[in-house]
Amino acid sequence: MDRRRFLGCAAAVGAGLSGTAALAGCARDDDALTFFFQARPEEARVRMRIIDAFQRRHPDIRVRTVLSGPDPLQQMLTYCAGGKCPDVLMAWELLYAGLADRGVLLDLNTMLGRDPRYAAQLRADSAPALYDTFAFKGAQYALPEQWSGVFLFYNTALFEQAGVAPPPARWTEAWTFAEFLAAAQAITKRDRSGRIARYGFVDAWVPYLSAACFGMNNGAEWFRPAVNPTAHGLADPRFTAGFQFYADLAIKHRVAPKPAEVQAVSTQDLFLSGRAGMMMGGHWLYSEVVGADNLPFDVTVLPVGPDAGGRASKSDVGTTGLAIAAGSPRREQAWEFVRFATGPEGQAIIADSGLFVPVLKSVVHSPAFAAAHAGVRNLEVFTGGLDNSHQFPVTPKWGEVSATLDRGFNKVLRGAATADSFRHGLSADVDRLLGQA
Repeated sequence: MDRRRFLGCAAAVGAGLSGTAALAGCARDDDALTFFFQARPEEARVRMRIIDAFQRRHPDIRVRTVLSGPDPLQQMLTYCAGGKCPDVLMAWELLYAGLADRGVLLDLNTMLGRDPRYAAQLRADSAPALYDTFAFKGAQYALPEQWSGVFLFYNTALFEQAGVAPPPARWTEAWTFAEFLAAAQAITKRDRSGRIARYGFVDAWVPYLSAACFGMNNGAEWFRPAVNPTAHGLADPRFTAGFQFYADLAIKHRVAPKPAEVQAVSTQDLFLSGRAGMMMGGHWLYSEVVGADNLPFDVTVLPVGPDAGGRASKSDVGTTGLAIAAGSPRREQAWEFVRFATGPEGQAIIADSGLFVPVLKSVVHSPAFAAAHAGVRNLEVFTGGLDNSHQFPVTPKWGEVSATLDRGFNKVLRGAATADSFRHGLSADVDRLLGQA
């Protein structure tokens, strides 16, 4: 499904909840506002803080949590088909269009239109890439609640030991593919037998999506337009070259592990234990990195390729939002909760927690967010990510498109084909799915 948020099970989350709102989730309460979300225990605790603060502000609105299993899309469809759709639903950028296309989600413009002043303030304080990710076929189906994106964690001590200069701190001052590769090669270490004892780079995200980011950071567009796309850039030489560069990190340059080499140990553990110099991931990993023993780290931006034309580096949007069920009998109460959680008050709680990156510019640049990341020198990697993100494709056909891409992309990542092969069968297959064949 997706990298960041499909990590825990409902039982584990439930074990980590506390407070009156959490207890409400264990009991039958037909009058309560139901809130469907998925989270690891520490993420759930932040959500409970938002819920508790909301209920103090609105004591007449009770909130009952509905915790997701490993397949939230199917779970939501099952709930809604059975007439038990939760009132407020967590929305994933790659998945919500399927629900919207089925009429499950409410167009939030019906709510925003009643308060044009608030709507204008919200839009002005929001990052366009995040806000527009949830705008589908002329409707606004969710409001963004967090930015995760992807960037690079790096071990500052290993950079210093290898004599590598610290990488850039801003998306607008990105390093090049060549500089990134040179750093990875300098940090990679082999034992006496020639086996790799330390990698220069590991990927803790979804490899084919990471590779697509490298393609886009070489000046290419992946899908056009990003929302409800009708075309793609799989045959663009800039995309294939960037994708191939990522694949060659493991296949050709041997500065990253091949897929078969990380069966017994996770890439995340390699970085946390000092056996990797850089790790690609998002802010969802921050709490684990900062909690690791004796791990000096900072964050940096993704590199840009030679065909980027001087453009700034880009992350992916990496956002979740909050939506309201179209058939909710508690639409007004649901709107109050969504407005609270995605507005300044809820976002301030997110900033203070340090677990998520808030989506409002006024909050992400607040002293509270900086204080929650006091050990990060390159804080602008987080604060600037909102305005330097590619939108990933938003389409009801994403399940089919993703499965097709996965098959074609993984051949390249395994070294069984080159990225030039995208110009042939894969490109035509995706054309057909997008209705452009």
